Amino acid sequence: MVKKRWVFGEVNREQQAALARSLSISPVTASVLLARGVGTVEQARAWLSPHHTALHDPFLLPDMEKAIERLHRAVAARERICFYGDYDVDGIAATSLYLSFFGNLGADTTVYIPDRVREGYGLHERALRELSQGGVTLLVTSDCGTTSHREIEVANGLALDVIVTDHHQVEPRLPPALAVVNPHRADSGYPFHDLCSAGLAYKVAQAYEDCYGRGAVARESLLDLVALATVADVVPLHDENRWFVREGLALISRGARCGIRALKQAAGVDRDCTTGTVAFRLAPRINAAGRLTHAGAGVRLLTTESDREARDLAERLEQLNRERQRIEEDVLADALAVVGSSEVPAALVLAARHWHLGVVGIVAARLADRYHRPAVVIAVDQNGLGKGSARSVPGFDLHQALTRCRDVLERFGGHPAAAGLTIRESRLPEFRDRFAAVVAEWSGDQPPVPTLRVDAEVSLKEVDQQLVRELDGLHPFGAGNPEPTLAVRNLAIVANRVVGDRHLKLTVRHGNSPPFDSIGFGMGSLADLGLSAERAVDLAFVPEFNRWNGLDRIQLRIRDLQATQRV
Repeated sequence: MVKKRWVFGEVNREQQAALARSLSISPVTASVLLARGVGTVEQARAWLSPHHTALHDPFLLPDMEKAIERLHRAVAARERICFYGDYDVDGIAATSLYLSFFGNLGADTTVYIPDRVREGYGLHERALRELSQGGVTLLVTSDCGTTSHREIEVANGLALDVIVTDHHQVEPRLPPALAVVNPHRADSGYPFHDLCSAGLAYKVAQAYEDCYGRGAVARESLLDLVALATVADVVPLHDENRWFVREGLALISRGARCGIRALKQAAGVDRDCTTGTVAFRLAPRINAAGRLTHAGAGVRLLTTESDREARDLAERLEQLNRERQRIEEDVLADALAVVGSSEVPAALVLAARHWHLGVVGIVAARLADRYHRPAVVIAVDQNGLGKGSARSVPGFDLHQALTRCRDVLERFGGHPAAAGLTIRESRLPEFRDRFAAVVAEWSGDQPPVPTLRVDAEVSLKEVDQQLVRELDGLHPFGAGNPEPTLAVRNLAIVANRVVGDRHLKLTVRHGNSPPFDSIGFGMGSLADLGLSAERAVDLAFVPEFNRWNGLDRIQLRIRDLQATQRV
């Protein structure tokens, strides 16, 4: 385990006391709220109980009026509308939301999602020509289109109107679409910039209802799709996203949509769903179709009203996910061998001809997490064209870095934390040097040390069932609102052993506190960590309930473990 630097937030004791007193919560919970920038009682109440009345006016998004008016004309005239989405969970969920909402208004709808391997990301001229020939007169994008200048010019020449709904970074020049609904536009008056594309699709549905009345589908019934995408796309769980995910998780937990109900059954999920359930159990299975075959299976799963079809699709996605896991492990093993055991460079740019394009993003994320460096993993096809994914580390803006290397790239796009790119194999050495130079300029002489943000330092006597319930009330957890991490110093290790698949099981005590069970998943033994049971340790952990024989007992899930420094 890589040694981390613990970072403690500064606590304003007056604010802490005011929150604790006004909300009847513990000072520890008040500290956690302050660490998230929640400083007033009003903010805290909104954080603890987000409500739909806090939703922003969708018409503050640029071009929303033009988009809604054009969609209404198309629905009324029974024009053929194509919803064109990306092949990840966000694109799949947004496309499914559009199909459900506008299909139930009686619109003539179709869907197009490009093939990841054969076509790649974004709009494609051949697809636009085929859609136009098939009678499509209006195309609405999900999670793509912001940088598709040439393709949208082609669409205009085909008398094919394009509405872009996308949340990728915006360049100074917008594409020549009828409407570009993107919260990152410089002229956007929308107060929240971190919607995913399914969140944007929901805002389109909200705006449409505001103008033309409610349709056959209750808009709130679509929040399970928004929650799936919001969690899977790792956008910050602030502002509207908190309500989207909280309400959507309730729908997912009760299996309101038959496709999600079948997916949960195939994944062995039989209890209430959390953001972790979505991120690690459901989203990978939806993604598996787009990674190995075609993402259309994900759209069919999320839009079908047939339980039988849902079961068949969910089982197919389960099989694909197992195959994806096998391929991913093979590519990761290759990538680790390339990195080797020698000094790791400031940035990782790895490429190979035999790697599967469908898993390069996951492998890049695994490498960035393992080495705490920006990582780019590229699959090169037989024609020497490389397509890859990049993942960042906290504080490094990938999109800006790729912008500085754009002259050696065929195309690129994405966010500060994740991006995609296309490059000729012959340009790889130059790109590797240029990208590494940008990273080195940012990080300085030494690569950044991984940090662990700790919300509060506590004594174990403060960790009781009431505190665990209070902290659980801060959900949903994810990007921008991580699980609350607490720390205790100078703990005695009462017992230790390794269980299961190299999980470290500890019993610890703090002074004369009761003993607490702790679990460190995949951490191995104390010796593996360079620690000894005879020496005191500092523990960073997430307190949680562990149900055993019908009883809830507090367990400390270990985030990090370090030897206590003697003074």
